[in-house]
Amino acid sequence: MERYNRNILIKDFGEEGQARLKAAKVLVIGSGGLGSPVLLYLVAAGVGTLRIVDFDVVDESNLQRQILHFTEDVGTDKVLSASNKLHALNPEVEIITYNEKFTPDNAATLISSYDFIVDCCDNFATKFLIDDTCVQLQKPYSHGSVIAIQGEVMTYTPGNACYRDIFSGQPADESRVVSSQVGILGAMAGVVGSIQATEVIKYFTGIGDLLTNRLLIIDGRTMLFQCLKVNPLVP
Repeated sequence: MERYNRNILIKDFGEEGQARLKAAKVLVIGSGGLGSPVLLYLVAAGVGTLRIVDFDVVDESNLQRQILHFTEDVGTDKVLSASNKLHALNPEVEIITYNEKFTPDNAATLISSYDFIVDCCDNFATKFLIDDTCVQLQKPYSHGSVIAIQGEVMTYTPGNACYRDIFSGQPADESRVVSSQVGILGAMAGVVGSIQATEVIKYFTGIGDLLTNRLLIIDGRTMLFQCLKVNPLVP
């Protein structure tokens, strides 16, 4: 237990909390800017089983923010690059990779056998698919998003507000803003991903209050953190 000593020393965490993390099975969708800090911190914390879903390969433009991937990984499948680093960090964690796109055809199958889902994707279609599938299967998940120097995080658990309670549908093509147009600060992706990892750990250990029915908005320019209350929509 020496590896996890600093976890165990936290009030209300202890060996019981560490045992809960070891038994946890977490699915992380995306191993890029958000997925990198999420995966690193969950592996370091001792989550028992992690499955990574990503179909992309490492590009040089990723290296500014996707800290799991190094220069020599350019051209390598992201799931392979991520798995290699995570195994080196903590060989006690079971890492399962899925080098395919997350789609309506496989979403339910992938999500159904995991205890918690982490949305680290970078497009609206996948975010809505994650939300819809998690709500349908009653699976808790963390939503994270970052663009330029702003980010947002919320946590869904069954019976509480979900992504569609905030955003009813995908924005029109002409109004979408993407990082290739306005950029993204790598450190801000680290902030958002670290908060998502914290939410996962809190969920399994029961420490503190989750970001349920709240959307945390982070403005990196002013360092203002705001929590907006979100009410579940009545069906």
